[in-house]
Amino acid sequence: MQKTFVSLLSEMADAARGGCRRVAVAFGAALAMLAMGPACAAIDINAADESALTSVKGIGPATAKRILDERTKHGAFKDAIDLADRVPGVGPKSAANLEAAGLTFGKAAAPTPARAAPQAAQTAPAPAAKAPAQKPAAR
Repeated sequence: MQKTFVSLLSEMADAARGGCRRVAVAFGAALAMLAMGPACAAIDINAADESALTSVKGIGPATAKRILDERTKHGAFKDAIDLADRVPGVGPKSAANLEAAGLTFGKAAAPTPARAAPQAAQTAPAPAAKAPAQKPAAR
């Protein structure tokens, strides 16, 4: 059965009555549990800032900057393969390891106004050229 942080603290109080060794063990377990908490948290690559990205095991400051630059220029990442294809220094194996370390590709970032305008221009239909005047149908 998995113990919660509160139950470990309770054990520490009980251990204080039983001796120093039990206190040390309970305290060590509580600290280990605290240290594991942030490491297991999921970080969405499409919403994270540089400090959140560097909290993922395997992403340093340089890689975080390359990820943010690529996301800013070309939009949200779809999946680990997309990450590996677009970010220099991140291959398929690294991308898979980053996913295992807690990196997710959950929500796509909303387009910023700077990116929305060029996309709208690309998808908007071209203005229609003047069509030659049609001749009335013969009766």
